[in-house]
Amino acid sequence: MLLEGKRGVIFGLANHRSLAFSIARACQAQGARLAVAYQNERLKDHMEKLLPELPGALALQCDLNHDEEIIGVAKRLEEEWGQVDFVAHCVAYAVRDDLMGRFVETSREGFKIALETSAYTLVAACRALDPILSDSASILTLSYLGGERVAPNYNVMGVAKAALEASVRYLAWDFGPRGIRVNALSPGPVQTLAARGVRDFNSMLEHVRSKSAMKRDTDPEEVASAAVFLFSDLGRGITGETIYVDAGYSIMAL
Repeated sequence: MLLEGKRGVIFGLANHRSLAFSIARACQAQGARLAVAYQNERLKDHMEKLLPELPGALALQCDLNHDEEIIGVAKRLEEEWGQVDFVAHCVAYAVRDDLMGRFVETSREGFKIALETSAYTLVAACRALDPILSDSASILTLSYLGGERVAPNYNVMGVAKAALEASVRYLAWDFGPRGIRVNALSPGPVQTLAARGVRDFNSMLEHVRSKSAMKRDTDPEEVASAAVFLFSDLGRGITGETIYVDAGYSIMAL
């Protein structure tokens, strides 16, 4: 199995539709030992319903916007495992009003919230986990094409994803001498909790389906398989990259 003996933490589980959940199941299927982190008490019930499908996984509450909670998770993982071999950052948020209308109307507070939650939390998690990352560990986050090109109704989240992808490259430079890799996956639109905040999301889904090279939606299991590859030793030469898992939509000009 590709992840036999590896230990990893996945941030951002919300429900069974979460890409984080698909990634967690795929990692376990390949032999990984897992810790899964959910944001707050409001999501605890959802997490408890998911745990039977993730046997043996540690469930930890962690809001990545609070450094003390991230440090607490790092300490717990050090106590349990000593080291961590892979990290999945599956966290993003923007104020709903800032995903509608004109980007120029984005509020100062909304801009700060989107950038902090969707991009800076990756940096914060990497900093807290740095002392317990094994040499050759793999770190992964989730982006979207809207960070590179204009996606209507994505607005400030597109700017946040651009910052996230730039952070991936700088973190890859930071961690490279230790053999630690940092990458992003950029899936096509998937029906998740976060997607509900994007106005006309179903129209976006239909458009991408019709224009993609493979003429279909992105399957969450495909995203999870790509994550397993990057976490495994098979991806050991890849770092600082944003890899598209979108049925070929990102290659199209028209």
